[in-house]
Amino acid sequence: MYKTINTIFILILFIGCNQQNKKVSLDDPMETGREFIDASLKGNYDLAEKYMLSDSTNLHYLDRLKDFYKKMDPSEKDGLKNANIIINPSEDVTDSTTIINYTNTYKNKPSKIKLIRRNKEWKVDFKYTFSGE
Repeated sequence: MYKTINTIFILILFIGCNQQNKKVSLDDPMETGREFIDASLKGNYDLAEKYMLSDSTNLHYLDRLKDFYKKMDPSEKDGLKNANIIINPSEDVTDSTTIINYTNTYKNKPSKIKLIRRNKEWKVDFKYTFSGE
């Protein structure tokens, strides 16, 4: 019994550490966008921020989203955490700009994010989600 409890504890510790040290890949716009969406749905805004283009406006929008998430009903948070991401057709605007159309199985509301390639890395320009520009 004691060995079983220790084994479970070690597994939980290993899984928890593994999630925090997740390598952020910014090589592909679809992967970057999907990982950003996934982190946002799960309320992991520290990870989501790593996929974002860092500027004051994007960080402001992310802070607003964090505040909104904190006030959300626990059942709604669970719904978002357990939702599947559905990537709809994306649009390569230029060789350094991609728009990803997506929804999730919980809200089923179409949304878009814009990804920009700078210094060989794809980053989410979160301003686009709110302004459409």
